[in-house]
Amino acid sequence: MSDLPIKVPGTSPVTPDTPATTATPTNRLEKKLAELATQGRKALIPFIVAGDPDLRTSQAIARTILHSGADILEIGVPFSDPSADGPTIMAADARALAHGTSIVDAFHLVRELRAETQKPILFLLYYNTVVQMGLDLFFATCRDVGVDGIIVPDLPLEEQDEVGPIADSHDVIITRMVSPLSGPRLSELTVNGRGFVYCVAALGVTGERSELSADLSTFEMAVRAVSPIPRALGFGISTPDQVRELAAGWDGIIVGSAIVRRIGEGHAAGLNAQQLADQLGIYVSSLREALDEGTLAALQGG
Repeated sequence: MSDLPIKVPGTSPVTPDTPATTATPTNRLEKKLAELATQGRKALIPFIVAGDPDLRTSQAIARTILHSGADILEIGVPFSDPSADGPTIMAADARALAHGTSIVDAFHLVRELRAETQKPILFLLYYNTVVQMGLDLFFATCRDVGVDGIIVPDLPLEEQDEVGPIADSHDVIITRMVSPLSGPRLSELTVNGRGFVYCVAALGVTGERSELSADLSTFEMAVRAVSPIPRALGFGISTPDQVRELAAGWDGIIVGSAIVRRIGEGHAAGLNAQQLADQLGIYVSSLREALDEGTLAALQGG
């Protein structure tokens, strides 16, 4: 499979031995994070699953989210055994897979979005998907269609020595993930990191939580001590109040399951693509407002 060219609609075929195009000075993700830091703002990073509940609807939702205050968009590539995900995102993966959504469809979704936005777009996917496609072909296609980085929950640290140089050659960032249990491995897990460090707020799988850990400030300080790049917090964050409270200590906030749950509920209720997108736009706008309010309050010492 890795020896075959992949054709994403709207692109030229990419083969494993196609040389990388000339690298831009900085990746879109790094540019956006630097821009936000200069402005004194924090990154809002919503998550959706490609093809949930279908490709047309996920494209409408992604477009609306990007126009409703999102700084960065994280797109999940559906997988049959998403080990890091809870029941909400597992159900979204199942809905997408039922329509036959593949990695090629996810690439096509990004290509369509790139026609109207230069905001950073990341993939969240599992390592088997990358391996099945072939490392060089996968990262070359990411670069070609406009995927700025990937998050791979099951990528072992030991494998990053092989994967990292190939990703770097195509200017695709591999986001490092850490949790409160990383402890003495924090330095090892974050060394030479780019973009942001994905900090897991709640232990276990993804899913909404009514309460988050009281030790998040200690966790943030521990990550800050070993890595100079921004820190984004995810897993379990779902309400504007939580976002407002967390704004002071983190450079970015990731919201996934709460968005995916709303997509599933809206689809079950018979909402069409635009109705679902509009509903999600209102929710993301409320998160944006809360993040900005919390950031301002922290600057004012409130």
